[in-house]
Order: sequence, then C-alpha cells, then structure tokens
Amino acid sequence: MALRLLCPNKFVNSLAEINLPLLQAQGVKALIVDIDNTLVAWDKAEIESANRAWIEKAKRLGFSLCIVSNGKEKRVQGLARELGIPGLANAIKPRKRGFLRALELMNVRPEETAIVGDQLFTDILGGNRSGVYTIWVTPLSDQELPTTKLMRKLERRVARNLVKKGWLVTGSNRSEVQG
Repeated sequence: MALRLLCPNKFVNSLAEINLPLLQAQGVKALIVDIDNTLVAWDKAEIESANRAWIEKAKRLGFSLCIVSNGKEKRVQGLARELGIPGLANAIKPRKRGFLRALELMNVRPEETAIVGDQLFTDILGGNRSGVYTIWVTPLSDQELPTTKLMRKLERRVARNLVKKGWLVTGSNRSEVQG
C-alpha cells in the first residue's frame, strides 16, 4: 500500500478546529462523518455538546452531511436520526462502498466532499481511495476495541513516517499536510 494513501489532507485536534467556511471556499459541499471517537466517545451514546454544535453549524452553512460508520445499524441510525442526517452502518471502511453510497445519498462528487474521522486505516485510507478530502481528528477517548488499540500503535508509526517525509506537519502548525 502506498504511504500516500494514509496521509490526510488535514489534521486537527477536534471538530471545532475545522474551519467550515474555508472548506466551503475550497469547494467542499458535503461532509462524511465517522461516529466512534470522532463524533461520540467510543461506546457512548451521548454526543458532546461541542460536536453537536459543530454539526448544527455545518447544516446552517448548507453542508450536506452523512454518517459513515463500521458500527452496527441500530447505533448508527439512532445517532443519525438524532442529528437529522442520513447514516450508513456496517460500511466496512476502508472499502469504497460506504463512501460512494454517501456521495450518492448527498448527490455530490468526491471533489466536493470531505471525510472527518479518527483512524488512518479506515477513515483516511477509505477517503483517499474514494477521492474525497480527508481530515484526521484526534480520537475523543482512548477507550476502544482491542483491535483498534493495536492499530493505533501502527498508526503512530505511520504518522511518524509521514512527518519524516514532510507530508504531515505536526506541532503548533500541524493542521496542513505538505506536498
């Protein structure tokens, strides 16, 4: 797998750090959002107020939104209904199918869309494979499935390599990817 496919276009600590008007100015009209550890802490039902406010702001600005998750149907649909946006469960990210279905539901092209997610090997890889703008967000919690914890170790190694190659900027000005 090419390392470039694991490199996000942008890296942020939280949804609140994503400059929605700037994304709009860059031609982004739609947002695909992951659930666990992106929108909601892993295995929790409550959406943090700051993340709920971010979703509402995106809707007010005219973005189309869609949840794409590897999670179970009941959880995904419950959160999607609560937020008033469509949701796709069992997406099997990083496969393209869920991303392409979300594009179809929102009636947008890949270049008009961004994915926001906390995992390089699912959200970012799948988004890059699908041709959408990728935003990697710091996980909300360190509580996760054992397999995800294992992948986080590999994720950290990949991130260090991306930094070493100059493709991912870290530190105080880490939000933009180089190259």
